[in-house]
Amino acid sequence: QVRPVESGGGSVQAGGSLSLSCTALGWYANNCGVAWYRQTAGNEREWIASIDIGDNTTYSDSVKDRFTIAKDKHSAIVYLHMANLKPEDTAMYSCKTTQGRAVWCQQGDWGQGTQVTVSS
Repeated sequence: QVRPVESGGGSVQAGGSLSLSCTALGWYANNCGVAWYRQTAGNEREWIASIDIGDNTTYSDSVKDRFTIAKDKHSAIVYLHMANLKPEDTAMYSCKTTQGRAVWCQQGDWGQGTQVTVSS
């Protein structure tokens, strides 16, 4: 089972930008979809962006036109580029593999996440 490693979080002022990385994917990066999620204390985990094995991307309404999910196939890293950040984007961000060329694509573990804090 793959266990991604997320990094790149931090503190930023509203309107700023951050780029998150989802690594340790190996084979899974190019053979499975990958999705980013976020969660705040006491709330359900929220799906925010996905990229499939054909590099097609989808976004939640809450981040569309501000966030971009992208994959570096050579490095097997999936990024989440976040722009025009808002205080409501403050959350723990995690990535996870999704459906792809093998059934185990959907059986990956959650990583430890990376915290993003946006101040007004």
